[in-house]
Amino acid sequence: MAVKVLKPITPGQRGRVVNGFDAITTNKPEKTLLSGKKRTGGRNSQGKMTMKFIGGGHKKRYRTIDFKRNRHDDVSEVMSIEYDPNRTAFIALIKFDDDEKKYIIALKGLKVGTKIVSGLKKSPDIGNCMPLSDIPLGTIISCIEMSPGKGAAIARSAGSFAQLMARDGKFVTVKMPSGETRMILSVCYATIGSVSNSDHQLTVHGKAGSKRWLGRRPRTRPVAMNPVDHPMGGGEGRASGGHPRSKNGIPAKGFRTRDKKKASNKYIIERKKK
Repeated sequence: MAVKVLKPITPGQRGRVVNGFDAITTNKPEKTLLSGKKRTGGRNSQGKMTMKFIGGGHKKRYRTIDFKRNRHDDVSEVMSIEYDPNRTAFIALIKFDDDEKKYIIALKGLKVGTKIVSGLKKSPDIGNCMPLSDIPLGTIISCIEMSPGKGAAIARSAGSFAQLMARDGKFVTVKMPSGETRMILSVCYATIGSVSNSDHQLTVHGKAGSKRWLGRRPRTRPVAMNPVDHPMGGGEGRASGGHPRSKNGIPAKGFRTRDKKKASNKYIIERKKK
């Protein structure tokens, strides 16, 4: 995977960096796995704006992703690697022996024609989905379940991965993409390998219209607002705005918003680095 720096033949292309899409093998999605996707424009059921800076954007169709990988011991073949407008990672179309097709999150190094499988006591090859109890220590993993059978919840975005560190009783220790180290039940499933499209973070929009295509409207600086609209607004002349905080008054830098009495706190061994 690589990125391309465009020639500045227009002002919007000066400094723009786009994805090369080298790993993509087809531009036609599987029709049976597509569904409609509605837009809210940031409005609620009464038509009132409840979220700012949302609206417009290109029409999308949702690709149904198999996050559970619950067809155990059934071998499937990777048919194509595709672009998904709803997520940063690429997706892979897999086909089983009975001709059933499913989408999964594509992994770095996964090729068309590769045979992958989900289940107990499988080989730790890229794309295989296994319980954490069967994965060798030190393995790079992604698409990790937090609750058994609920489906992948951790490390699903482009380029992300976690690492299996230790095993203790019915729990395993996993180093999360954020740097946090925590315990997860060993019966939870995870996929071997890191998520595809790691070059996503290198892309540069280059122009305002590129953000509008994604459905993101221009964001107003809080210090330019009135006090009725934001705690950092108002003041005579150009005021600094005071301490950085959100619209609801929650401090934005260094303030921990996680509940100190949360039940899952006991599973966190080491917090993420600041």
